Amino acid sequence: MNPPVLIVGAGPTGLNLALSLARRSVPFRIISEANGPGEHSRALAIQARTLEFYGQFGFADEVIARGVVADSVHIREGGDDHGAHEVTTVSFKDLGNGISPYPFALAYAQDEHERFLIGKLKEAGFDIEWQSKLIGFAEENGGVRATISRNGGMEEARAEYICGCDGAHSRVRETLKIGFPGGTYDQLFYVADVRIEQGFDRDLHFNLGKHILTLMFPVRSSGMQRLIGLVPPELSDRTNLTFEDIRDRVERQLGIQIAELNWFSIYRVHHRVAERFRAGQGFLLGDAGHIHSPVGGQGMNTGIGDAINLGWKLAHVIRRRANPSLLDTYEPERIGFARSLVATTDRAFTPMIAEGISGEVTRRLIAPLIFSVAVRFPPTRHAIFRLISQARIHYPDSPLSQGHAGHVHGGDRLPWLGPGEDDNFIPLRSLDWQLHFYGDSERNLVSTAREFGLATHMFPWGPQAHDAGFQQNGAYLVRPDGYVAVALGDQKESLLKNLIERFGLRFGS
Repeated sequence: MNPPVLIVGAGPTGLNLALSLARRSVPFRIISEANGPGEHSRALAIQARTLEFYGQFGFADEVIARGVVADSVHIREGGDDHGAHEVTTVSFKDLGNGISPYPFALAYAQDEHERFLIGKLKEAGFDIEWQSKLIGFAEENGGVRATISRNGGMEEARAEYICGCDGAHSRVRETLKIGFPGGTYDQLFYVADVRIEQGFDRDLHFNLGKHILTLMFPVRSSGMQRLIGLVPPELSDRTNLTFEDIRDRVERQLGIQIAELNWFSIYRVHHRVAERFRAGQGFLLGDAGHIHSPVGGQGMNTGIGDAINLGWKLAHVIRRRANPSLLDTYEPERIGFARSLVATTDRAFTPMIAEGISGEVTRRLIAPLIFSVAVRFPPTRHAIFRLISQARIHYPDSPLSQGHAGHVHGGDRLPWLGPGEDDNFIPLRSLDWQLHFYGDSERNLVSTAREFGLATHMFPWGPQAHDAGFQQNGAYLVRPDGYVAVALGDQKESLLKNLIERFGLRFGS
């Protein structure tokens, strides 16, 4: 009745944290004040890095089959008064080929995504406690005592740790008295799910104009398109704005005819990062810790990344496979990225939505020019993919990150070798620590790994390993989340032993 982890919130972040614990046989409770999974799709973009995590769980292919693969992105300019014209088109495969097994963007409606994850939790023997609201909690005896409103009554629950995956208005964050500084953009946005006369379009469309920023992308395999855009300034003060007020402009901007409207809403965009991601026995994940512009499709994926990062660490500590100090690495790793993401998004987003001449020049001239030039060259194409896909996330300053070998440093995402029998992402499905060798292995290091019960994997040296950035005869200690902890260029075991001893790591079941 009182498992060691209490998860508050059952969106994609909370569900992924629950799955991370379930796959490692760690008991938990997951509660939500909602009546059930969402009925509308808010977030829908699943980036390549999230699919790599789902590959570790063993169900990436199932998710891809249920979603819509977007192969290309089209950049259009104009459409304020007349039809827009296309500036450039680029294939995601050109951007990400060789970097990830999933060189594309996947559209998968959040409500369908949540139901899929809930099904995976049920398969693992866990259910969500719906209509269960966290009232508050207090720390006691090295854990927490929480009060939950459920079935018309109140109950108390105890846990070693409480994890706030409960959104921007997080009760966990409020109870921990953690500040949530930031602000709100002045501009008003709209979102609509529609069916278009031209038939289902699987590609992404970005339209930039004098007064406009409009995006269209697939949302459901049933044929729905998602539209996101700026509400025209002269309409932004309307309290009863409807889609019909902007329909003509949207159709003209995108060169489409809308046959059916399924959903329409207006909103303002916030940008905030919590002052801390941990206080005592409480943790913040997802929107409870960070919110920002949805345009880059980063928010939900960042929350899932939080869950993957914290999940294995909690499991290790609870199962006595690591010292509690391992949990101290969660906040510096994830809050650093969240701050960087919000700052980067703000710098890119602010000029794109600005009113007046500066916004017009950015949308009509600067942004299309930068993108059309950048996609011409492989290095910048790959940089764009790494940024959007979250493959570039790394933890160079983490206490878990040490050494370098070739172009790979401790804290980097493990580079992918490519498909085939030497696919180095396949062993990551163990969801456990492992030592990778690329080329020859040094006997003493192999013996040390065996002494500690650490799994080892040998990969032949060749062009693929070289192009991925590995060092010939280099060794790499890989964390359960697919990041390199220690990179050993000389295969000396001292760095490996130091890390194991510092965090009291124990390998194997």
